[in-house]
This record gives sequence, structure tokens and C-alpha cells, in this order.
Amino acid sequence: MADGPHPRIVGHENVAKRFERYRYTNGYNKVINERQFGQFRRRGYDLAGESQFLPIDTPAPDTTYSDCLDLSVGGTDFQLHHARGETDDHTWAWVPRHKAICAGDFFIWAFPNAGNPQKAQRYPREWAAAMREMASLGAELFLPAHGLPIHGQQRIAQVLDDAASALESLVEQTVRMMNEGARLNDIVHSVKLPAGTLDKPWLAPTYDEPEFVVQNIWRLYGGWYDGNPANLKPALDSSLAAELSALAGGALRLAERAAELKDDDPRLACHLVELAAQAAPDDLRVHELRAEVYQARRSQETSLMAKGIFGSASNESKAKL
Repeated sequence: MADGPHPRIVGHENVAKRFERYRYTNGYNKVINERQFGQFRRRGYDLAGESQFLPIDTPAPDTTYSDCLDLSVGGTDFQLHHARGETDDHTWAWVPRHKAICAGDFFIWAFPNAGNPQKAQRYPREWAAAMREMASLGAELFLPAHGLPIHGQQRIAQVLDDAASALESLVEQTVRMMNEGARLNDIVHSVKLPAGTLDKPWLAPTYDEPEFVVQNIWRLYGGWYDGNPANLKPALDSSLAAELSALAGGALRLAERAAELKDDDPRLACHLVELAAQAAPDDLRVHELRAEVYQARRSQETSLMAKGIFGSASNESKAKL
């Protein structure tokens, strides 16, 4: 590219704004990339990078558009469509000559990345609508940004309908409970997808997962207040932890109970061991148990996002030993 003609780069009008946000929050993005992908770096595969989250030489689009844009490249027509999905600047393309869809990150051969707990807002309702629009075109070739292409109108329609239906179900259930006045915690533990949904290989929760999408739907429509008044203006985590650990008989007792629960009730175990570590941040035995609990939790999870966060917590404590 440096030695040849500069290619014409086409993108949605929000792409440059997203690049600027990446630069503004570079440090944060580096932290979460290390948390999410650091396991690969420790094995010799550096997916997190070393300096800038967005490479310094990343070019901005030369041509931008708002809703739709028709292009002709090498005699082939492309129809670009904007839709909000993983970000607010996503593009998917229809290639009429080949009856082909270039789906970008709207389809990744895994459950849609519509809930990433460490990233900016996702848009699952609009995401599903984009997939419905794709399905209406009768495509014969489907080219996602990740994973294998799909050939055949029936197959393409099925995967698009399955993914759209899953997102629509999460949105409908979550918003209905919000409208009924439910708290976020109750919604997270109540919303479920139909049995068998996640067994489909194109919806496997290996990267993102439905529970995170529910959290993101709440954030989109309900803000950050989760309905628990104690969380509106909370105490320091360490203050709450110190008080509860004193009532329980000490931080070590909390950590030991967490270790006992790690297989049968891992969610509760994580709460208890985190309280213990907040109350006694220099207690090596507490950190030994914290590492054990979070490592066990990591092994029980399916999504890369959950595995990354729990694995990072385990490694934090291991580093203190």
C-alpha cells in the first residue's frame, strides 16, 4: 500500500468519530484488551498489541455515507447499507450480480457480539432488523467477516432468522420487564432464550453471550441505575467488604466459604471471595483462594469475554503469591 496507489476507502460517516473515541480512550482499551486477550499473549500470540489500541497509521475513510451508498468497482455494483449493531457505524453490502451479502460483523459464526461488558453501547434491536433486511433479499451467497461463507438461499435465511429471533427475544423480554418496573438483577436472572437456541453452531456463546446482551439492553434503554437504591450512591467496596467480613468472622472465613461453593454456586462464590479480597487485600491465603475460585469459574464459562475477565482476576491474585 505504501508503494502503490492509495486505495479508495469507503465507510460510514461515524467511522472517523469512532477512531477518535479509540484514541481518546486508548489506555482503557489497552487495559480491557489485556484482560480479554492477555491469555493469548502469555502463550505467545499477541492479540492485544503493544502500543496503541488503534494503530497510528490507520487511515480514515476517503468517502463517507449516511444511510445507503451505491458503488461500482471494477464493473461490479455494490449497495452499501448502514445499520447500528456492534457499533453505530456498521456497514453491510449487497452485491446484486452475485446475489451476495457481505455481512461484516453482523454475523460471526457465534452468538452476536451485542453485549460485550467492557465496550461501548451495542444495538441488538437494530442489529436484528438489519438481519431481517438481509434475509429479505434472497441471497445465494453470504460472506461474513468471520468464519466460513454460506451458500444457498435456504441456509442463509435460516441462520439470519435464527440470529435475529434470538436478539428480538432478548430485547422483548428485557424491555417488557423494564416496563413492569423490574430491577436489572431480576431481569438478568429471568430472561431466557428458547431451549436449543444456543446449541446451533452459528449461535454458540463462545465469544459473547445472551446474559451480557440483556445488560446492554438495560444500559441502552434504562441508563446505569440498576434499580437497587443502595447502588445509587454506594459505599466504597472496601468499606462494605470490611464490615461484612467482620460480621462473618473474618475475610479468610469468607474466602474459605467461597472455595466451598465454587463448584455448586459459582456466582455466590465469586461475590464472597471478592469481598474477602477487598477486606484483606494483603492476605496471601485469601488471594490463594481467590485465584482458585476465579480459575474454577473461568473453566465453567463458555464465552471468551467471561473467561477473559475471570481468568484475569485469577491471575491478579496469583501475581501476589
